[in-house]
Amino acid sequence: MKLTVIHSAILLSLIPTTATFAGGLDRSGQSISAFLQPGNYAEAGISVLDPTVKGSSTVQGFEGEKISDMAEDYYFPSAAIKVQATDKISLGLIYDQPFGADSQYAATAGSFGNGTEGTSVEVKTNNLTALIGYQPTENWNFYAGPVWQTVEADIKLRGAAYAKPPAGTLSGYNINVEQEEAYGWLAGFAYQIPEIALKAAVTYRSEIKHNAKSKETYNLIPGFAYIDELEAITPQSVNLDLQTGISQNTLAFANLRWVHWDQFAVTPSFLAQTTAALGAKQNLIDYSDDQYSITTGLSHKFNSKWAGTAAIGWDSGAGNPVTTLGPTEGYWNVGLGGQYSPAENYFIQAGVKYFWLGDAQAQTGGSVKADFTDNHAIGYGMKIGYRF
Repeated sequence: MKLTVIHSAILLSLIPTTATFAGGLDRSGQSISAFLQPGNYAEAGISVLDPTVKGSSTVQGFEGEKISDMAEDYYFPSAAIKVQATDKISLGLIYDQPFGADSQYAATAGSFGNGTEGTSVEVKTNNLTALIGYQPTENWNFYAGPVWQTVEADIKLRGAAYAKPPAGTLSGYNINVEQEEAYGWLAGFAYQIPEIALKAAVTYRSEIKHNAKSKETYNLIPGFAYIDELEAITPQSVNLDLQTGISQNTLAFANLRWVHWDQFAVTPSFLAQTTAALGAKQNLIDYSDDQYSITTGLSHKFNSKWAGTAAIGWDSGAGNPVTTLGPTEGYWNVGLGGQYSPAENYFIQAGVKYFWLGDAQAQTGGSVKADFTDNHAIGYGMKIGYRF
């Protein structure tokens, strides 16, 4: 049942389209599969997601107002390199964009627009993970390393959903968070039996605390700017990766992921003070539950050049009601992918996934402002891998 080197690479990314509206702001899944490949290896890839997220307003005076697609298309690149320095020591470097958000409501005056602008959010992260692994035997691999991460954001609140009766409104509130770097770490271990293509890996990533310069402005007070330091903590997580050969040409695999979103909150200073004065302090972004996800499927080698993968996935989301800036709760998905290997030392992967996004109620100020139901997304991905 032992598989060739290039066949084992089918499981590098399952299907290389993990981008989605997952729990919280989770995007890439933070895989280290490239580091666990045999020998020297490098890869580069890109994932694209085309979501459709529509809803219906429950804001007083705008009940039933249709909310057009507010989810922006987005893409993110990834890259990795792994070097087997000695028989027992391996080194690696992995780049991805693990967390993010891209939303744009219509400018039409109503629940989430003021006639000129619509509520919008853009959150970006960059992640660079350095790894060193120790393999005392052929079967075991223990690894750890530092993580460098940046976060930046630009958010605008518009429309009647942000009214704070009996007086006041947050419509016209803006916040810009400058790109800032911070550090964390990861550690894990893997066990394998190459003869039956069995591999299991457990990876823990620490939370990373950011203290970034933020600028809050309010359109109803021309020239006003509140500059402060904003604390945001990207969550700790655990990934469990499993695979095994079930015949000479077929692998079964599973990935399980936990992300600690419970009690996650981002609370800028001016926003907190203003909403407290209006009756109840409000977070800009918050989540109430941890995220759990699983992807499982089969990968089959058809011949020396072609292989295919089929997978199904589920994500719990991070609680409901959710923030108006990302109003979905988890998903189900199915995916298909293919791999073409022109030569034994390199390959090209491509894949597609369809997502049924979970229904959610969007809240702000502690009350539900809209219902989002029957939404979906399509993801695409491509990756090139090379052994040297």
